[in-house]
Amino acid sequence: MSWLHDIDPIAIPLPFWPHGIHWYGLMYVAGFLVAWWLGTRRVNAGRLPGVDANGWGDLMFYAMLGVILGGRLGYVLFYGFGDFLRDPLMLLRIHEGGMSFHGGLLGVMAAVAWWSWRRRLHVFDTLDFVAPLVPPGLGFGRLGNFIGGELWGKPTGGQGGVVFPDALPPELARLDLPTLRELHQAGALEEFARYPSQLYQAGLEGLAMFVVLYWFSRKPRPRYAVSGLFALLYGVFRFAVEFVREPDAHIGYLAWGWLTMGQVLSLPLVAVGIVLLGMSRRAPTLRPAGAA
Repeated sequence: MSWLHDIDPIAIPLPFWPHGIHWYGLMYVAGFLVAWWLGTRRVNAGRLPGVDANGWGDLMFYAMLGVILGGRLGYVLFYGFGDFLRDPLMLLRIHEGGMSFHGGLLGVMAAVAWWSWRRRLHVFDTLDFVAPLVPPGLGFGRLGNFIGGELWGKPTGGQGGVVFPDALPPELARLDLPTLRELHQAGALEEFARYPSQLYQAGLEGLAMFVVLYWFSRKPRPRYAVSGLFALLYGVFRFAVEFVREPDAHIGYLAWGWLTMGQVLSLPLVAVGIVLLGMSRRAPTLRPAGAA
């Protein structure tokens, strides 16, 4: 038996803003807050020598800019460049959706590189510090995708799953929610059930990656090791979930009837992760300073 997705994506309606505050936006806030809290604990424990609370606050600010600007620019470049050429203002309409993890990752790396250069720290010492703080934000973001009923999975073939109203054929998608509930209870929507791939990603990219990375980084590790493990895990998890995730309609499959853009963008991460883990075998280990 499937489940009909009937969650309102707007968490807080606002009379002066027609779009209101969406759950997806609140998930971003939750991810930043968790990263700030975890990072503050690690800074106080001396895990980033020479950096105090003010320095950590600066890094968080630059990282947030990197996530938002990089995520949006990455989406436009990787998934919607044609739409951008036809309508350049779509770059500013973030409320319509469209954020790319790979773009956000590049944005964070650029922010970390700038911050590290100003403080004369090795960029990978900073990236190794930041990497375990990222998965909670990824998990919250995928939960936001699920609540918003977007980026759904492929059809399950009637073997349970979730019925997303926006994924229904046009003649059904235009029906109101009470009518859809009646049809669902009658079993008329079972053939349209899909895999909740957003939840799979939340569990793998969010929870599983956080547990592994945070546990792995509890002890001092050689430079590149934590960043390499992050890249490898994300690339493998994202590549795997793409097999049950519906590709973007305007892109579709790139080759062989199954290769998606998400998989193409994840393969370099797997390669980079393997290279960084190899480099870590001969790299120095950053030792914690005295606790603040």
